[in-house]
Amino acid sequence: MRDPWSRPDPLIVERATELRDSVDLDTATAIIVSEGRLLASAGRLVELPPEEHPAASLRIYLGREVDRDLVAIVPSDPSFAEGYDGIGGERLVGLRDLLQPFTGHGPEGMRDRELGATAVALEAWHASHRYCARCGAETEPAKAGWVRRCPADGREHYPRVDPAIIVAITDAEDRLLLAHAAHWSPKRFSILAGYVEPGETFEQAVHREVREEAGISLTEVTYAGSQPWPFPASVMVGFTARTTADTLHIDGEEITEARLVSREEIVALVADGELVLAPHGSIARRLIESWFGGPLADRVPDERIDV
Repeated sequence: MRDPWSRPDPLIVERATELRDSVDLDTATAIIVSEGRLLASAGRLVELPPEEHPAASLRIYLGREVDRDLVAIVPSDPSFAEGYDGIGGERLVGLRDLLQPFTGHGPEGMRDRELGATAVALEAWHASHRYCARCGAETEPAKAGWVRRCPADGREHYPRVDPAIIVAITDAEDRLLLAHAAHWSPKRFSILAGYVEPGETFEQAVHREVREEAGISLTEVTYAGSQPWPFPASVMVGFTARTTADTLHIDGEEITEARLVSREEIVALVADGELVLAPHGSIARRLIESWFGGPLADRVPDERIDV
């Protein structure tokens, strides 16, 4: 199943890295990002012409689209959001809240996903990497927001991305393994996931995480797709796998409950409100629905879920 969060295609907006040293960000069309939220209306990003740019604490070059440049602006005025509190349908919205609208807007949603995910990830990186890890001096933005440079030693610091795996596991009866993490609200279930550790491949991370959290071994580990997940800096690398195990041994710490469910059971559990699945637009939801064979209806609106 295809969605705008897991695509093998080239980027829709050309990042034009060769322009990062020379582009005039004051003349670009802007989207607004503030504390991980994006200015949006009716499920689409709001774009501001140069004359409507707010005063900025940070500008990040997002790329070139046909004959115009695009920039993400972090407003310097913390009260900026008050001017867009639902007026004209425009308001600051969390990226997670835009997952489903982005999914439903075809190519426009795919484009907005690229721009929004990039803006949110880079804003978070700048906020958490103000100081040089080597000498402790305060760093400053460079290369149109894609680098932080240390004025003391000249070192350049680049945005980090943390790889994580996520895997849809089925057993000999083609039942899907769903698990509940300790920090989630009750009835919230998804497939297993975890961060890749130094010195291991993605596939080895799949085997290790599943062994640690569910106590089972896997076969047929197969790549299924990837998804940027800027909360704050991850990329989810998706897999499918099989297990011959008939007993789960959950760790009781990270994972407090797990179950193997058939297609009939997952429909009934969701309908009864006993199961809340990952949100639409997430790779977790895509892998679950790929196993299911089509869309799964929700009994209640999607809750936020970190996977």
